Amino acid sequence: GAAGCVATLLHDAAMNPAEVVKQRMQMYNSPYQRVTDCVRAVWRNEGAGAFYRSYTTQLTMNIPFQAIHFMTYEFLQEQLNPHRQYNPGSHVVSGACAGAVAAAATTPLDVCKTLLNTQESLALSSNISGHITGMANAFRTVYQVGGLTAYFRGVQARVIYQMPSTAIAWSVYEFFKYILTKRQEEWWAGK
Repeated sequence: GAAGCVATLLHDAAMNPAEVVKQRMQMYNSPYQRVTDCVRAVWRNEGAGAFYRSYTTQLTMNIPFQAIHFMTYEFLQEQLNPHRQYNPGSHVVSGACAGAVAAAATTPLDVCKTLLNTQESLALSSNISGHITGMANAFRTVYQVGGLTAYFRGVQARVIYQMPSTAIAWSVYEFFKYILTKRQEEWWAGK
């Protein structure tokens, strides 16, 4: 558990700036043509802190995402594959469903993270300070702009994105675990 937390902390620290740039370039009417233009403009206009404005939100999203993801996968494996045999079908189905559940449950956090990263103009115009900082401020702003349904904007796309990703990840993990275990058993049998 501790290793997973440290890995998430380091992964998100390294990837958060890239996520900020990606989201700003994906915005409708984005003023940026190249990654380097975006990085320079954000650094010059908002400072280095802009690349980490959503870091705590990212952590707040990834920790529950991974917890829900792993618990759902394990629960489904108990239902579909109780003897824990190598069964590619059960690994794919369990992985896809686990990713879908985790993605849907953490979509409100992802919406707030995207708002923090992009500082989207419609939200900024509804924000009293004109600048969105922190998760609590992002949650309030999302609600002000679109009500409760705004927290789940993009949930279908997020679920559709995560399902194949987690299905592939779990099936590859289980395949290599099977191969390595089989080789180890053969090695011990040969002794």
